[in-house]
Amino acid sequence: MQPADQRRLLADVDAFCRELREYEELCYVEHRFNDRLIPLAKKHNLLGMPVPAEYGGRGADAATYARALARIGQEGTGVRTFFSGHTSIGQYPIMTWGNDDQKRRYLPPSCTGDKILAFGLTEPEAGSNPLEMQMTYERRGDAYRLSGVKYLISNAGIATTVVTFAYPSPQQAAAAQSSAQSRISAFIADLDAPGCTREDLVAKMGMPTANTGMFELADFAVPAANLLGPEGDGFRIAMGTLVSGRLSVAAGCLGVIEDCLAESLRYAQERVQHGKPIGKHQLVQEHLAAIEMARVASEALVLQAAAAKDAAQADPQNAELPAKADLLAAQAKLFAANAAWEAADRAVQVFGGRGWSTLYRPGRHLQDVRVCRIYEGTDEILKLKIAAALLGKDFAAFK
Repeated sequence: MQPADQRRLLADVDAFCRELREYEELCYVEHRFNDRLIPLAKKHNLLGMPVPAEYGGRGADAATYARALARIGQEGTGVRTFFSGHTSIGQYPIMTWGNDDQKRRYLPPSCTGDKILAFGLTEPEAGSNPLEMQMTYERRGDAYRLSGVKYLISNAGIATTVVTFAYPSPQQAAAAQSSAQSRISAFIADLDAPGCTREDLVAKMGMPTANTGMFELADFAVPAANLLGPEGDGFRIAMGTLVSGRLSVAAGCLGVIEDCLAESLRYAQERVQHGKPIGKHQLVQEHLAAIEMARVASEALVLQAAAAKDAAQADPQNAELPAKADLLAAQAKLFAANAAWEAADRAVQVFGGRGWSTLYRPGRHLQDVRVCRIYEGTDEILKLKIAAALLGKDFAAFK
């Protein structure tokens, strides 16, 4: 992506964020989905930021896209989560593993907002270990029939299309002619069809303006042409997609830290207690310094991980580069998610009693960003992943 295009994209992101903020703050207080998010993203052409121009996108490299998500993250984790669900883990697997027909059918309309995407991996009994999923598929004629439930899915209630995953049914597995056909496969499923029921999940600790839901497929027909990648390759596709997802979470958390710092600095200069602005009190300065250090360190990790992702995509024949990008995305996500949680907590402390209110931004960030230590890989799973990279595969906690 050329520097002029980078600047133009980031300027469009900033304009979108400025226009969105008043709606986001109102919807947050009213605890309802922000129905202005998608129209404004369409207006500013942000629904396909990293998608190649030939498929209707802006063609952003990973570093530019990460900076865009950081700016979006300033507006709230719920706003950024929409983009992660639609682009980072929705469009990304189609861009990476889809054939040309699938790309042309799904990427251009997803860039214009005519299709909204989601990623359906998590199930009620399959969280940190997706291999325990229970959704199944069976090939019948020119379609695959999927049955099962996906749970805690970002954009589930608003998506037209989901990239989802399933095991072959016992009957399908018994008839399989190869071991590949007994493993998880990936599918592009258009949800507005018979056999799909959905439910929004509103009993959440945070992100009230974002859509989170579950959907159940019952003998749901997916055309054979919508098998994503080879049959049996779903687990590899899911794990590869999570690298993109983790980087998007890390970038969004950087934005949370940036906004917590900006809000805390402003408040510390304006709020007067004990006869002087609270920014002159040394213990308040300690909070500000800690938030700034969280920002600097998170930014460095996010940009390093983004550079590794760009390098891996530029040289697909180098097997070492994807592994490096995978590890750096895990490290960036683990660090930035925890740093954002601490930064929001410190910002709430700077605001004092006003911080303990969702009428002010630090309180909203604290409530929302906690989930970033859970989705796209829990803290515990990422720590095990990082330790295994240090010790070697023989020491992996899970085989």
